[in-house]
Parts: sequence; structure tokens; C-alpha cells
Amino acid sequence: MDAIMQFAMNFIDLVLHMDEHLPQIINDFGIWTYLILFLVIFCETGLVVTPFLPGDSLIFLLGALAKTGDINFPVIIAVLMLAAILGDTCNYEIGRFFGAKLFKNENSKIFKKQYLDRTHEFYEKYGGKTIIIARFVPIVRTFAPFVAGMGSMSYSKFISYNIFGGIGWVALFSFGGFFFGAIPWVQQNFFIVAIAIIIISLMPAVVTVIKSRRTKVKA
Repeated sequence: MDAIMQFAMNFIDLVLHMDEHLPQIINDFGIWTYLILFLVIFCETGLVVTPFLPGDSLIFLLGALAKTGDINFPVIIAVLMLAAILGDTCNYEIGRFFGAKLFKNENSKIFKKQYLDRTHEFYEKYGGKTIIIARFVPIVRTFAPFVAGMGSMSYSKFISYNIFGGIGWVALFSFGGFFFGAIPWVQQNFFIVAIAIIIISLMPAVVTVIKSRRTKVKA
């Protein structure tokens, strides 16, 4: 039992702090590292139960490791972009499936169909911007595609913004890591950099909220 508990604790530590263990993972698993990283980003964006997985900081670190040659830069970019796009698509489909089930009862006092209709209207009007901005906001990016699916946002609109947002998200942080991750100060203060990345990620959402409130005040 102790051995099982120890294995579980080690596994949780590995998942939650993958960015810290990444060099060792690359050394131990070789080419299989690409599959592991694909699954991490896929789950972080595709499953509402795993918003705690590393995203921005992990991609930034991968860009830095690519600079040193520890990992192939074009390949990891392609892998992460594919994982991000497929993850959001999976999350959207899960949301659409559960949305239909939860709101099927017209007389439900909790899951009222009018709530679903309002969500659908919101995503049809602002959904594109929401899907793209959510990519750069930790935790929110995990729930945005799920809610989009639950609100029955049209798939053609969703997939176009999903692809655009996924490519932009991975490109921004991977190239950021590639060009700035090798700087000694960044390497020695990666925790501060990770916090800065999170703050920067939240800025688009903050700007959107401020603009929305100003618009309401003017109206």
C-alpha cells in the first residue's frame, strides 16, 4: 500500500510540476516525449476536469529547450498546435453532448432551456472573441470550449476561431521561450517568469472587461 501511495504521489508531482521535470522526461523517454506532451496539452484544453495541468509555462519552457537543441522546435510546435486544436474540439463535443442531455427536460428548475438559449445567443454574438481570448487565460481556456458546445455555438464558427486561437497561443509562448528562454536571468528566475506569463495571459480578458464596462456606461 505504501508503494502504491508513493507511486501516486510521485505521479501527481510529475504531472503538476512537469515543467520542472521536463529535461529528465526528455532524457528518459526520448521520442515518446512528444506523445506525452501532446497528451498533457490535449487534456489541459480538452477535459474540464484537468485545468490544473501546465499550459503557458510548459510551452514557454519547451521553446527554451528547443533553443538549446534538447527538442526539435518545428516538430514540437506542430505537436502542440495539433493538441491544442483537437483538445478544444473534444471539449466542445463533450459540452454539446452534455448540454443536450442536461437541458432536455423543458420543466427542469435547475437546467432551464432558456439558459441554454441565452448561452447560445451569447456565443453566436461574441463567441469568436471569447474562444480566442480564453486561449490565453489559464483555467478559463479549459472551460470556454465546453460552454461553447453546451450553448450550441455553430461548429463552423467555433472551429475557425479554435484553429486561429490554438495556433496563436502555441506560437506566442513557444517563440517567446525560444528567443528569451535562454537568457540566464530567465533561467534562474523561471518561477517569476511563469507568474509574469500568467499575468500577461490574463491581460486580454481584463482589457475586454474594461471595454465592456465603458461601453455600458456610455450607453
